[in-house]
Amino acid sequence: MADEPAGNVQTARAGRRQELIVFFFLAAVIWPFLSVAFVGGYGFLIWMWQIVFGPPGPPV
Repeated sequence: MADEPAGNVQTARAGRRQELIVFFFLAAVIWPFLSVAFVGGYGFLIWMWQIVFGPPGPPV
């Protein structure tokens, strides 16, 4: 980095900072939200399936 002009170093730092902000946003907001939505959606699907077709097990 010693050969690069000061503008490129600052641009690289700004890009790295922005990349870290996006990473932390994904890690702290998006992935937990998607995980809860996926598990909740799957549970809802199973619940609706059992309402329509009955609970698993032998018929009584």
